[in-house]
Amino acid sequence: MTIQQLEYILAVDQFRHFAKAAEYCHITQPTLSAMIQKLEEELGVKLFDRTMQPVCPTIIGEKVIAQARIILEQTSKVKEIISEEKGALTGRFRLAVLPTIAPYLLPRFFPQLLEKYPELDIQVMEMKTQDIQQALHKGEIDAAILATKQDDNTLQEIPLFYEQFFGYVSRKESLFKHELIRTSDITGERLWLLDEGHCFRDQLMRFCQMEAVKVHQMAYRLGSMETFMHMVENGKGITFIPELAVMQLTKEQQEMVRPFAIPRPTRQILLVTSKNFIRHRLLQVLKEEIQAAVPKEMLALQAIQCIV
Repeated sequence: MTIQQLEYILAVDQFRHFAKAAEYCHITQPTLSAMIQKLEEELGVKLFDRTMQPVCPTIIGEKVIAQARIILEQTSKVKEIISEEKGALTGRFRLAVLPTIAPYLLPRFFPQLLEKYPELDIQVMEMKTQDIQQALHKGEIDAAILATKQDDNTLQEIPLFYEQFFGYVSRKESLFKHELIRTSDITGERLWLLDEGHCFRDQLMRFCQMEAVKVHQMAYRLGSMETFMHMVENGKGITFIPELAVMQLTKEQQEMVRPFAIPRPTRQILLVTSKNFIRHRLLQVLKEEIQAAVPKEMLALQAIQCIV
C-alpha cells in the first residue's frame, strides 16, 4: 500500500469516474485502474463497484476511503510543517472561490501571485457555499474565499474586504430613470436572479424582503450573472451585480448601474480555512495580495453600508 494509491482512490471517490480521476491525478486511466486494482488485490476486497455509473465505493470501500483521507491529511501536514518552518511558499494549495467572486477578483491578483511564487502550485475551483463547507470538512480543499460567516467552530475566518451590491437596470425599465434603487421599487416579475444555493441571491432576498420572488422566478433561475447582464443589456428587466464587477464594465454598461439607497447592501468577503491549517505564512501572503488588489475604500465597512 502506497500514499499514491490512497490518493488515487480518493480521486475516484471524488469524481466517481475513472477517466476524470486519472486526469486530475495527471496519469493515464489504465495506470490509475491498475494501481487501484493492485491495492484491492493486496487488501483482498473490492473498493469500488465498477458496474454502476457513476462508479460508487463498496461498503468496505467507504470505510477504507475514510481512513485514507485521514492518512493523507496527516501526511500532508508533515510537508506543511517543513514548508512553514522554512518560510517557503511551495507545494500544492487548493483554493475554492464562489462563482460570484471568482471572475471579478481572481484576475486582479492571481496572475501576479503565480509570477511572484512560481513554485507554489495553486489549484483554483469555483464552488457554491454549501459545497465549499463540505470540501473543507473532507480536506478536499485547503481554503476558500466566501461571502458569508460560517457558524462552525472548526473553521477560521480571515476578513479580506467589503463589497457593495449594485442594481443593473435595463434602459427600458422605469427604474432606469431613478438615481437610486429602493427595495420598494423591486418586483419579482422583472428580476433576473441566480439559482437557489448562491449566497449572493440569498443575501439580496433577505435584504429586499423578496420571499415572494421565489414564485415568480421559477422560469428564470437557471443562469449566470453574466447571462442576466446580457438579458438586461438587450432590453429586459433588472439584475444585481457585485462592486468588483462594476469596475470591469465599459462606460456604456456603467450607465445601467444603480446604487441602492442608504443603507446599501454589502457583503463581507472572507478567507476561510480549517483551524488545523498550519501554513499561516501562505494565508498571510494570500490576504496581503488580495487586499492590495482591491480599492482601499473596500477594506473597511463604510457608514452608509449594511452587511447582509
